Amino acid sequence: MTTSAVSKTRLPAGIWILGFVSLLMDVSSEIIHSLLPIYLVSVLGASALLVGLIEGAAEATAQIVKVFSGALSDYLGKRKGLAVLGYGLGALTKPVFALAPGIGWILAARLTDRVGKGIRGAPRDALVADLVPSTLRGAAYGLRQSLDTVGAFLGPLLAIGLMLLWDNDYKAVFWVAVIPAFLGVGLLMVGIREPETPVTERRTNPISRESLSLLGRAYWMVVVIGALFTLARFSEAFLLLRAEDGGLEVAWLPLVLVVMNIAYALSAYPFGKLSDQMSHRRLLIMGLLVLIVADLVLAMGNHWVWTLVGVLIWGVHMGMTQGLLATMVADTAPKVLRGTAFGFFNLVSGISLFLASALAGLLWTWGGPALPFFVGAIICALTMALLLIPARGVVQG
Repeated sequence: MTTSAVSKTRLPAGIWILGFVSLLMDVSSEIIHSLLPIYLVSVLGASALLVGLIEGAAEATAQIVKVFSGALSDYLGKRKGLAVLGYGLGALTKPVFALAPGIGWILAARLTDRVGKGIRGAPRDALVADLVPSTLRGAAYGLRQSLDTVGAFLGPLLAIGLMLLWDNDYKAVFWVAVIPAFLGVGLLMVGIREPETPVTERRTNPISRESLSLLGRAYWMVVVIGALFTLARFSEAFLLLRAEDGGLEVAWLPLVLVVMNIAYALSAYPFGKLSDQMSHRRLLIMGLLVLIVADLVLAMGNHWVWTLVGVLIWGVHMGMTQGLLATMVADTAPKVLRGTAFGFFNLVSGISLFLASALAGLLWTWGGPALPFFVGAIICALTMALLLIPARGVVQG
């Protein structure tokens, strides 16, 4: 088999490197984030409202920055430098959590960390598309997401073990988080060689009216579908609340995220490969059916065991759809606007997540723990109806 033939069937080393960079940074971030709310409330005396405001401001900051970083990567014709900057900012914030004397420092570190996430997100996703042929995009996004999600469940597990080992010494555990963060930045700097971009494909304003007109109907339909998926799948905080309501002891609540992320990690790559071989529309519909099952289990199962079953199915849905949606963004956006396309997609999805979580909170307060999941299932059904409407060029298949 020739080198060219191998390259069309095998993911390049750069995709694996980006995946392991994501894994290392997620281990670092989740060590801190799995403990931070408790640390803020029990050690620094913050209220639950203040914790919510900090988290909301942090995530909003990340989504807004993604639009501009994606556009800038298109304008420069370069992705790696912005990815290094974003991961570097995230790494530099990690010691601050261990050194912070008060809530103000924690807030500054959290916001700076999310600025870093916003800077790196869209350029990194666009770089994945730059590194592989279109026939391998689903597998590439699935692999990167799988490795990222491995970090998302290793981090909380490591945090639990270290807290038990060191008798709840938060700051000592926060210092451990510094190590994988800087390892990830170093790996990105030395391991990725960015493809050359022809000069003729650079130096246009990617957020001008003329440039945005190149993001056609098919792309914007993907944005709408992504927003509807997110609207049907609210914040993971409600999975934790459902488990607690079902009788799971507080000390074991991180198990909910571990179960979800294991299912997510194990399913993302296989379904990513499958998306390269089958109709995107059909796979999206399958993903929605799986989420409906998860919602119904979570709504009707009152014991925490049923919550874990629902969370497991929820994680499989994530593995089926998240890499696929990224692939669809890459497929429907011109190469010179991929960073901008991912930026706008992430912004709209972020707004949708905020609205979904606010709605879930209202429904929970008004109608009890089961109601948000029943409504989520209804939104899934409506999204399926949209996907079943024939629309040429919108969703493959």
